[in-house]
Amino acid sequence: MHLSLADIARLVGGELIGDGNVEISGCSGILEAKKGDLTFLANPKYSPQAETTQASAIIIPRQMTLPGKFFIRVDNTSLAFTQVLNRFIERLPNHHPKGIHPTAIIAPDVKIGKGVAVGAYTVIESGSSIGEYSVIYGHCYIGHGARVGSNSLIYPQVVVREGVLIGQRAIVHSGTVIGCDGYGYVTVEGRHVKIPQLGTVVIEDDVEIGANVTIDRARFDKTVIGEGTKIDNLVHIAHNVTVGKHCLIVAQVGISGSSRIGNYVILAGQVGVVGHLSIGDGAVVAAQSGVSKSIKAGEQVFGSPAQPIKEAFRTNAHVQRLSHYAATIKDLKKRIEELEKKGQ
Repeated sequence: MHLSLADIARLVGGELIGDGNVEISGCSGILEAKKGDLTFLANPKYSPQAETTQASAIIIPRQMTLPGKFFIRVDNTSLAFTQVLNRFIERLPNHHPKGIHPTAIIAPDVKIGKGVAVGAYTVIESGSSIGEYSVIYGHCYIGHGARVGSNSLIYPQVVVREGVLIGQRAIVHSGTVIGCDGYGYVTVEGRHVKIPQLGTVVIEDDVEIGANVTIDRARFDKTVIGEGTKIDNLVHIAHNVTVGKHCLIVAQVGISGSSRIGNYVILAGQVGVVGHLSIGDGAVVAAQSGVSKSIKAGEQVFGSPAQPIKEAFRTNAHVQRLSHYAATIKDLKKRIEELEKKGQ
């Protein structure tokens, strides 16, 4: 497949500087691109590479220019490049399973929608339903009464436990378990007695869940992942947590039980959230922060314990100077002792 630069500029609504007849046959990163490729510049630190890239054309920010290069100016370079990628991907064959594999074990009463594909050795238990045009790869398990909405994609070795509800256009990557028991125990006479976890998990529409994620079922009622939220690999979400709409949860985040995460919240890598608190809409928690109290809407926090980000940066600056402060205090102490001796 080939697209002319003029076609690409129209597709992304950009301003073309260069020969519109130049044909693009693929997309690549700025360092790896070769003749015939389109690349893009999203991070200014790669500007020197943009000047030396072998790509035939570059998508760049609206305010930028690149003498001697063919380029397309746009407002959002990542979005524009994604639009072009999607146009190329449309023409590529996919490798999803087709139809129902003969080794799949599907209970007789399971409701299978039009165009559903189920891979080898997948098990779908009684009372479940799979929405139309969804794809369930091989070696998956869909428990009793679970529901997978239409146009969803479940990769190999995913476990969807009994009663879990997954919405439309969901993507769940390999190794993820949705609906495992919440971590609930009561200590009686020195022994930890398991508390039954009777609730479920609800995954709303357009959610993507990375690899090896665990989402616990609620003790009662439901654990909820809101519409459009994107969860990275190796995240744990405990029982009765509610995650709002369109959140970004990055790798190795852990959210303890019964916490409530608002809409459009960003939890960066390795953030830890204690239980029974709330994080307001639009809040941002920087990487490796420990959240021990509720956070207001729109607030940006960092550190452990997490604090307003500017305050945290000031604190960190002082921490880095502790050895200097210690030396200064030692010197001042010595001077004071000398003055006291003279005073005697």
